[in-house]
Amino acid sequence: MRTHTIPLAAAAASEHRTLIITLFAVFVAATLAITVWAGRQTKDATDFYAGGRSFSAFQNGLAISGDYMSAASFLGIAGAIALVGYDGFLYSIGFLVAWLVALLLVAEPLRNSGRFTMADVLAFRLRQRPVRTAAGISTIVVSIFYLLAQMVGAGALVSLLLGVTGEGPKRLIVALVGVVMVLYVTIGGMKGTTWVQMIKAVLLIAGTLLITILVLNKFNWNPSSLLGAAADKSGQGSKFLEPGLRYGVDTTSKINFISLGIALVLGTAGLPHILVRFYTVPTAKAARKSVNWAIGIIGAFYLMTIALGFGAAALVGAAKITASDKSGNTAAPLLAQAVGGGEGSTWGSVLLAVISAVAFATILAVVAGLTLASSASFAHDLWANVIRKGRTTEKSEVAVAKLAAVAIGAVAIALGMYATKLNAAALVALAFAVAASANLPTILYSLYWKGFKTQGALWSIYGGLISSVVLVIFSPVVSGSPEALFSGTDFHWFPLTNPGIVSIPLAFALGWLGTLLSGEQPDAEKYKELEVRALTGAGAD
Repeated sequence: MRTHTIPLAAAAASEHRTLIITLFAVFVAATLAITVWAGRQTKDATDFYAGGRSFSAFQNGLAISGDYMSAASFLGIAGAIALVGYDGFLYSIGFLVAWLVALLLVAEPLRNSGRFTMADVLAFRLRQRPVRTAAGISTIVVSIFYLLAQMVGAGALVSLLLGVTGEGPKRLIVALVGVVMVLYVTIGGMKGTTWVQMIKAVLLIAGTLLITILVLNKFNWNPSSLLGAAADKSGQGSKFLEPGLRYGVDTTSKINFISLGIALVLGTAGLPHILVRFYTVPTAKAARKSVNWAIGIIGAFYLMTIALGFGAAALVGAAKITASDKSGNTAAPLLAQAVGGGEGSTWGSVLLAVISAVAFATILAVVAGLTLASSASFAHDLWANVIRKGRTTEKSEVAVAKLAAVAIGAVAIALGMYATKLNAAALVALAFAVAASANLPTILYSLYWKGFKTQGALWSIYGGLISSVVLVIFSPVVSGSPEALFSGTDFHWFPLTNPGIVSIPLAFALGWLGTLLSGEQPDAEKYKELEVRALTGAGAD
């Protein structure tokens, strides 16, 4: 009997693998077709950078949701909840609350005051070349940090789909993702990226809702039964449902949680790929409304991540999740397979394929947005306004942006190949910390402080950027722990895995101190003009 069973099982597995890969390829091909279509509508720099400012508040809200609900949200958070319970859910809270800062302090005045990038706002009343240089460098560094998380998610996801193991195949997958993301940006620009993000947001919400319904149905629509089963299978008992499993072990872990919370709440308002989305709508009112839409959509999504995470803990189990990916990044796809009938079943394979394809589309949409934001900053801020000093054409600027997308993609691929062991949500939290440190203090000071000066902006950007990156390099994320980037060595001296508690207050302090010690006279008339534009939209592009 066994001699017949083994070949039959192998044949069934091969058939389901073919189904998975076919469905997966259809999703990717469809999004690439949309990108090509949108690319044909791109005529000038405004189209390439800001989608012609032609999107409605609802469309931009969907696109913001698609940009924000990344591999960290879908894969990383589900994995974190499945492995550490309540403490993993804390990521969801931080990511959602962050939108209040973006809505109340940044969205409308930024849309009114800028044209294509964050640096447009900073350079309005400060010395243009040094500020644009600093803002451009910051944008690229933050984007690369965020890109790493998406690369890690892609490597884990496609390795699961193809049934491959080991670092070699994951690194090859990371390279392929990088190539596709460069195609998205160079062909489609902001129009192509926005349409992909909108469609991806709808697919992601629909897929998450389907899995949530199936999970709750398994437990007779009783959340208490779901949580109880998750706690029982976790091996941690009631501790799984209480704070402290990861962040309450000792004083260092408690401080680390505070640092994480600060980074998550303040980071969104400094993320370059989110900030550029405010320029794709025709008015500041539409920018504000698009954030309202995004909050509603993202809030609903994060509520469903509770069912995904605890469902994975109850129905898949930590052992199987970590066997597939040590950081838990494959928890959501494995849960989809489990609620569809389990490994080897037709519906299990279909759901695994659909959810994985949606997650991969998520990754592609987010990396496209990040690559576009960083390449636009290089072309518009560094090339056109610093290197060429404004002596350039829109056509050459867009060409430089496309070349920059290729270069940034290459850097992200090279770094992503060595970050495959890290949790995607944890990597994104680092990007949030760098964004909150390098960008947010300068944006807020520039918009709301009449006496702010160029030296303050430079000290704030470079101080926040350098301090956060240096602390990450010498933290347990890079060395000194089994899950570190370089697990075989130990040169860490900073005990926290997130630098936000140090680097964010330091950046605010440096912005204040740099301004205080500067002999530059602030341009009062320019600030008055900026204030009027920020509040009313008069003169805005």
